[in-house]
Amino acid sequence: MPTVLARSDLPELELLHRGKVRDVYAIGADQLLIVASDRLSAFDVVLPDPIPGKGEMLTRISNFWFAKTAHLVPNHLTGRPVAEVLPAGADPALYARRSVVARRLRALPVEAIARGYLIGSGWKDYQASGALCGIRLPPGLRQAERLPEPLFTPSTKAAVGSHDENVSFDHVVATIGAELAGRIREATLALYRFAAAHAEERGLLIADTKFEFGTDDDGRLYVMDEMLTPDSSRFWPADQYRVGTSPPSYDKQFVRDYLETLDWDKTAPGPHLPREVIEGTAAKYAEALQRLAGIVLE
Repeated sequence: MPTVLARSDLPELELLHRGKVRDVYAIGADQLLIVASDRLSAFDVVLPDPIPGKGEMLTRISNFWFAKTAHLVPNHLTGRPVAEVLPAGADPALYARRSVVARRLRALPVEAIARGYLIGSGWKDYQASGALCGIRLPPGLRQAERLPEPLFTPSTKAAVGSHDENVSFDHVVATIGAELAGRIREATLALYRFAAAHAEERGLLIADTKFEFGTDDDGRLYVMDEMLTPDSSRFWPADQYRVGTSPPSYDKQFVRDYLETLDWDKTAPGPHLPREVIEGTAAKYAEALQRLAGIVLE
């Protein structure tokens, strides 16, 4: 059975940040212990029920992609064993497969989103304005249609309980400067194109995904946090893809669809999930891990 961890508890380490999913601890001055919990957020609200094994699955698929794309963009992993930094008394079995030791970087205040298909907030934006994050698109595109080319469509990085907002590339330039904004856009699209080609060979389409980046003291750019997981990406089975409809997803859409049936205003606190939704979500994540990375949970 997978381990279940809704909230890490390592009081001997300095807790720097408790996010929607990840808890981040200081390891000395230049490294971090990042623990992926089994918390699930939807509509930027952390729900009260964990998804068993989710943190382990997120970490293992991220590590797969970090290794697969290291020739394109360096990543935050140090390769240091997690057991080496855990305090005495912490259960290594609980943390080993859901945690990584990472470089301590300056996180950039941008959600770097790549879109290959017109879906989600991008579809709503296009319907309202004929554009996506200020990028004018051809008229007559339909829901879930493949875009003429992948687009970099950034958003703000909201705090827990707040909502990310789509912004223009010019907004990113104004926030972090033209040179760094250009490097992020180039890295985002290179990673997306590589991953999309890999996934398509395995019968999956990556509709969109988001990356987070940070820089070191020398200004070198790293991809960090998580990478091409069901939490940060929209995966579609290629054999069920149809233009004009929203395809089934190997991601949080399974939970979002259930939540949309409720009388809930999408603000905290979130509602409890029924067992079938929890189990169905875990199964979706496990299938994505197996199809993309060939990893089967014991």
